[in-house]
Amino acid sequence: MSVEQDDEGPVADDARARVTWALRRAEWAVQARKEQRLRPLGVAAAQYTLLISVHSDPGLTGAELARRLHVTPQAVASQVARLEERGQLERRPHPRHRHVQELHLTDAGRDALGLADDVIVEIEQRIAERLGPEKAAQLTSLLDQVADVVRDA
Repeated sequence: MSVEQDDEGPVADDARARVTWALRRAEWAVQARKEQRLRPLGVAAAQYTLLISVHSDPGLTGAELARRLHVTPQAVASQVARLEERGQLERRPHPRHRHVQELHLTDAGRDALGLADDVIVEIEQRIAERLGPEKAAQLTSLLDQVADVVRDA
């Protein structure tokens, strides 16, 4: 399907009314709120994502984590170093591959994750309250469908 473009401009007049633009605006708004609310805890949104990923799957390597989070290994290494300096994350040798390091939360990491997750839950509850349970469930389903469509494209 082709989109008719204005001869005067590089994009169609409806560019900012597209689904992908709406997704991006929502992502920006949620990300900004997460950063604002997590900042007093000393946790960046990216660190929350890393902590919850390691919590959900202890023993991940930095490379595995980078692939899952769709970021560079260097970005993961930088965040891991910060969290390790704070005593929230530790590296342990892989039981079979001596050059591979597994990532594990420490007690301090679990505590930081718990506080950060409380903030995220509040943000999600506000969204769900504003939308109502039916629309919130519908939005979740639609977003899952979008992810499937894009993955399959």
